[in-house]
Amino acid sequence: VDSCHRSKPPPAHQGLAARENMLSKQLLDLWSALKPSLEADHLLVQCTKNMRALVRGKWPHASLYPFGSCVSKFAMRGSDVDLCLVVETMDGMEKADIVNLLAEYLVAKGMRQVIALPRARVPIVKLVDEQTRVSCDICVNNILPLANTKLMKDYSSIDPRLGQLVYLVKHWARQRDVNNTYRGTLSSYAYVIMCIHVLQMRTPPILPCLQRMTPHTYDITIDGKECAYYDRMDKLTLETGFDSSMNKESIAQLVYAFFDYWAWRHNYSNDVVSIRLGGLTSKQQKKWTRRVGNDRHLICIEDPFEVSHDLGRVVDHRSIGVLRNEFIRASKVLREHQDSFDILFAKYEGRQ
Repeated sequence: VDSCHRSKPPPAHQGLAARENMLSKQLLDLWSALKPSLEADHLLVQCTKNMRALVRGKWPHASLYPFGSCVSKFAMRGSDVDLCLVVETMDGMEKADIVNLLAEYLVAKGMRQVIALPRARVPIVKLVDEQTRVSCDICVNNILPLANTKLMKDYSSIDPRLGQLVYLVKHWARQRDVNNTYRGTLSSYAYVIMCIHVLQMRTPPILPCLQRMTPHTYDITIDGKECAYYDRMDKLTLETGFDSSMNKESIAQLVYAFFDYWAWRHNYSNDVVSIRLGGLTSKQQKKWTRRVGNDRHLICIEDPFEVSHDLGRVVDHRSIGVLRNEFIRASKVLREHQDSFDILFAKYEGRQ
């Protein structure tokens, strides 16, 4: 595997340009099929309203905020809703205690399929809303993801190609079985950051670096972490001069660029992806050169606000080989096969 990773990328297939239009059409058709319907979007909104009404019966002054892909517009069909219960007065209780109380309360209110996970890294209650049949995960006072979600939503509003690329990469990861942090591969959120990075690095760039733009029109501190960036998306071009339409690349070219980058261009030994900086920083700079506890730093993806958090920390010495081989496979399929679409998204049927 290592010798394969060190080798130079193969030359691009001469027929790429000839089939680019057809591949773009196939990719956009798939993207349309992966997006939630308007009806599904309405169900997500209704589910949030239902949960909000229920929770206020127990905590009248609490707030319940949706976050994650259903807000940032990266949710696939059938996605769960992530909700954050914000309780200002904890009365000396831990988050795990609130999770247990919430689960007991929901069961008492007649909710079924309620599961409390108080010992998870982020304690949550999992349930299914009876009316909408939408699955929910409710966490407690986990505020930072709300800011992350807003940043992702703002990036998604700049150019539709980000949303298209994210949906296609997430679908590819699901088909190829490389989207499970419990098995040492990457989260959906990590793939979103990877897509943003690739689009920031195009020439000309399709996405700017919002955290390096001034003024910081959104600026809050959560748990000691500064969450600050330029967020006036409706005035982005007028106030900053950034215009994503200067880049004319098709979705086929961008899918190709994504896999080409992660197969051949990224320096896994030294580099850390940082959308906060709009490019790369080094493992040495981050002090991510060696394993600490269960955190390995074999593919380094910096969280834009919680900058000490490597989203790739779950990847181990076995799964890094799986991931990189899948990136190489995808890149070669796009370079070398006339019928690359079906092969690219072929479902993986089990690893050796």
